[in-house]
Amino acid sequence: MNKHVKTITPETSDLSRRSFLVGTAATGLVLGYAGVPGIGEALAAPSNFEPSVWYAISPDGLVTVTCGKADMGQHIASTMAQIVCEELGAKWSDMRVNLASNDPKFNDPVLGAQITGGSWSTMMNFDAMSRAGAAGRMALTEGAAASMGVPAGELAVRDSMIVHAKSKKQMSFADVVKSGKATKTFTPDELKAIKLKTPDQYSMIGVSVPQIDIPSKTNGTAKYGIDVMIPGMAYGAVVTPPVRYGATVKSVDDSDAKKVPGFIKAVTLDDKTQTTTGWVVAVANTYANAKKAAAALKVSYDGGPNAKVSSESLLDEAKRLQKLDDSGQFFVKDGDPNAAFGTAAKVLEAEYTTSINIHAPMEPMNATAEFKGDILHIYSGNQFATRSGAIAAGAAGIDPKFVVMHQMWLGGGFGRRLDADMMVPAVQAAKAVGKPVKVIYTRENDMTMDFSRPLTFQKVKAGVDGDGKLVALSHDVVSAWPTQRWGIPDFLSPSVDKKGPLDAFTVNGADFFYSVPNHHVRAIKNEMAHNATPSGQLRSVAPGWTFWAIESMVDEIAAATNQDPAQFRIALLDGKGKNDGGAQRLRNTLLAAMGLAGYGTKKLPKGEGMGVACVSSQERASASWTACVAHVAVAPSGEVTVKKLTVATDVGTQVHPDNIRAQVEGAAMWGLSLAMYEKATLKDGGIEQTNFDGYTPLRMSQVPEVAIAVIANGEKATGVGEPAVTVIAPAIGNAIFNASGARVRALPITAEAVKAGMKA
Repeated sequence: MNKHVKTITPETSDLSRRSFLVGTAATGLVLGYAGVPGIGEALAAPSNFEPSVWYAISPDGLVTVTCGKADMGQHIASTMAQIVCEELGAKWSDMRVNLASNDPKFNDPVLGAQITGGSWSTMMNFDAMSRAGAAGRMALTEGAAASMGVPAGELAVRDSMIVHAKSKKQMSFADVVKSGKATKTFTPDELKAIKLKTPDQYSMIGVSVPQIDIPSKTNGTAKYGIDVMIPGMAYGAVVTPPVRYGATVKSVDDSDAKKVPGFIKAVTLDDKTQTTTGWVVAVANTYANAKKAAAALKVSYDGGPNAKVSSESLLDEAKRLQKLDDSGQFFVKDGDPNAAFGTAAKVLEAEYTTSINIHAPMEPMNATAEFKGDILHIYSGNQFATRSGAIAAGAAGIDPKFVVMHQMWLGGGFGRRLDADMMVPAVQAAKAVGKPVKVIYTRENDMTMDFSRPLTFQKVKAGVDGDGKLVALSHDVVSAWPTQRWGIPDFLSPSVDKKGPLDAFTVNGADFFYSVPNHHVRAIKNEMAHNATPSGQLRSVAPGWTFWAIESMVDEIAAATNQDPAQFRIALLDGKGKNDGGAQRLRNTLLAAMGLAGYGTKKLPKGEGMGVACVSSQERASASWTACVAHVAVAPSGEVTVKKLTVATDVGTQVHPDNIRAQVEGAAMWGLSLAMYEKATLKDGGIEQTNFDGYTPLRMSQVPEVAIAVIANGEKATGVGEPAVTVIAPAIGNAIFNASGARVRALPITAEAVKAGMKA
């Protein structure tokens, strides 16, 4: 069995390296984990503390939580505030939120970096933020006790008030802060020892309170990266090559661009970080003029080594690599599948593919760069401040410590803003013209230069015994390796065959919770795809393709052995050995989805069918338990209508019920879009689809009925932003088979493929 990357395991939070500090200052009560020296931009703790800031209580009693996570519409800033508020005892109307800069003091308590992805945020920060809130309450209580001359143990805290029932004395949070009496310091051991509330004591957690960010986002005061305005700034529009990666600029003729009013300069990027290749940015006094100048530039290119690569050649290469016995590294190596295949009563093999997919957030990529002396300021919405700050520094040729990133609200991210390519042209243009520059991608730039979900090829082989029991499964996964591209060793995992590190973010999910005695998973890097289509993390990451293969194959096995596919899964989820705990939760989630959907209790019309799937996305060590029953109708033409999706998810502890349902619904729609509609293709080294006329996500008219069951059982909070993405495609594929007899193995599912399967 593989060993997962330590840095992403929730249980590895090392509070011993940090001191939790509480004190008073002119700005109010400040709480945080000690990080690097320095006091940040807005909040100052006492000089002897120098804490990093999680939240502050001002003399007027307002509580401002600094969120170290990117907020891209998932309301994570409000969620962090709600967790703090529960233990602090504050009134919700007193809560405010701030977005953190890239100061290391704001690094994630568990990951040690500022990164938002993997559905990790609530899961990995619930305990730390709860303890932050509880410690603040304790400090305020002791301060109030000293001011009122009463025992701290007799005080009650609620709605930003500290009350002594016996004497009827009371103080507000504001009163205590102004008194200067809150001075308690917590050691790491004391912080760990704080007894937090149990779920039955919650008054805020589990309540759908108003989201703090909605008013500003609806009245226009919330600032996104695209809204940034700096006096005297110029604008940049990028000119990108016809090849996604590897092209170089041979020459630039700017004679026509000089005729555009307000044109300043054409800057050919020299990107030492290798984030971009072959880019030119046209700088002008307005964005409209920058776009006109960019269109007027005549740029000649050397297409480079990937100029003839296509989707077909990527797939051919993937198939070639899979056939090699010595390619790739093992992610799972339990038992001996090959030996088991030799004695199996039945052996099945199947190949599954997924296409290139594009993030396409509504707010296109943008960044504004400004040099103030030796300091580079970047204004942008970003999901990975730690890495992005380093890329901006590399583009500028300066030390990363001289980069200040100003985090903005994100108009969609979905993994796209884990990358910092938009900062490179802004930085180099600002440096070249000597003034701040805002770069905004066109939709065409955004689509053709996306760090996309990679094209994948998977070969699955399964063996069953005479009783129809799954006894062996081998699974080869071939793709580009998005995480390896980041160049961060800690985000890679050691292979179980000790052949070196592998990118677990290309195979997560393949280490499922089914009990299969002989199970191998091989991660194979497609170097051609890795180079020609530099890939990123698209919402749901590897489980978006690994569970497509696994959950489809499980259904194929059930059909081949005349077993009900749901009951077949339930038998596999027996919780034996390493699967104890997780398998039971997944089984219960599957049962909940089946019950809500009425699976097996309805006689469906001809041409209609239900299909099931259940997943443990994202990583095994940070799983969320999600199941789906899809109901489809298949026409003789092969056209598929998805009539209803029933999704059940076990979230452990739910912070904000309405937000959880919204996240699950959104994830389900994203999964449906990937399953049925979205596909990008590579030709002559470039992405062919340039806008929403060619790349066609789900439309409102195609949205089916969606039913959601949320299981909140008081266990540790799990993530909800991505897991439902991964369960939809296999559930639909399995439903199509039950409706028509057509087995589809490629995403997106097309009417042509279904019709061909019906004839087979």
